[in-house]
Amino acid sequence: MVQAKPADKDHNTSTNGRHTESRLLTKKQLSDMAFGIRELSKKLGRIQLHLNVRNVFLLTKAHDETLIAKTKELACWLMGQKNASGHTYTVWVEHTLEHNPSFDAKGLLAQDESRKDRLKYWTDELCRQKPHTFDIALALGGDGTVLYSSALFQRIVPPVLSFAMGSLGFLTKFDFDEHAHILTRAFNEGITLSLRLRFEGTVMRSNRRDGEDAKTRNLVEELVGSESQDSSTHRPEKSFNILNEIVMDRGPNPTMSSIEVFGDEEHFTTVQADGICVATPTGSTAYNLAAGGSLCHPDNPVILLTAICAHTLNFRPIILPDTIVLRIGVPYDARASCWASFDGRQRTELGPGDYVTVSASRFPFPSVLPLDRMSEDWIDSISRTLNWNSRQRQKAFSDLKKAGKGETG
Repeated sequence: MVQAKPADKDHNTSTNGRHTESRLLTKKQLSDMAFGIRELSKKLGRIQLHLNVRNVFLLTKAHDETLIAKTKELACWLMGQKNASGHTYTVWVEHTLEHNPSFDAKGLLAQDESRKDRLKYWTDELCRQKPHTFDIALALGGDGTVLYSSALFQRIVPPVLSFAMGSLGFLTKFDFDEHAHILTRAFNEGITLSLRLRFEGTVMRSNRRDGEDAKTRNLVEELVGSESQDSSTHRPEKSFNILNEIVMDRGPNPTMSSIEVFGDEEHFTTVQADGICVATPTGSTAYNLAAGGSLCHPDNPVILLTAICAHTLNFRPIILPDTIVLRIGVPYDARASCWASFDGRQRTELGPGDYVTVSASRFPFPSVLPLDRMSEDWIDSISRTLNWNSRQRQKAFSDLKKAGKGETG
């Protein structure tokens, strides 16, 4: 029997097959993981999840004075409430607001002495190391603020309830003017969650070999050919869990990029383009849409692969199952480097021989659905924000006849 092997190169061989990175799972393990997340998402979409909320995480744009004022208003309201068990709430805000005059933390605490120990400040490190501290996250802003919450919580994510206060609203479902009613119902009656697929993106660096010209090496051979089992060719540098997309582009280089695309153990193609966008279903309405990719309902278990300004007449966007592990790299003979970004963050230069592995993450993003709804209102979102299929309605034949009589009369 052929032993199942991980989808990507395993630089650390001492884990005995126990991995936290999805790129190192076998095909069966990755399929089982993806299936398990989908089944859990279906179950969560059919039930009201009752949370014993004690610690509330608030996230907003720390440079927007209007949103800071709204954050203060929400924090003040929360600290004046109690949950169904009669316990008060502890409110966590970004540490930069502690001395922000618009937030006025001292004035907020001066209103009630009992608030002193119930207004706390979170840092990026706390979100990364102790995500279980928070029972629920409230986001005030636009879709970018929700993406920021995904960047903060790279593994376990508390349920995210987002208030629409930005320019678009694919991910922001709630009206802030109704926050008292919405949160009272959500905390007392329960919430319904949608688990949105995230991708794990890992930057893999080529290991240089003494006395060897890098241009004589072949990335295709190293990833799917005769050297595919040689773990010494590359090493992992850093990984990110993303909600929208991973983009590899030419960056500041004046020439187009040359990009190799691999799926599992197959070399798909070499793309000559400004770049490649690999999007989640959630990210299908973002950069993917602008690059000419397909719109995709967020419940679909797929990976969207779209070229950015491909220098060819016949490249078309493709949709792949979320059980495939993609590897997108810079060939050793490329004229220039490429740049990778992860949800628009962590801009990273990739030299010849480097690549990025993209796979379904084992840490999905739990988004709170609108109250009294058991499914995504996705069609309403694309109709409202993008004017999807908006056109004047075709007249009926009876209306045409009436118009004709009016003209001849």
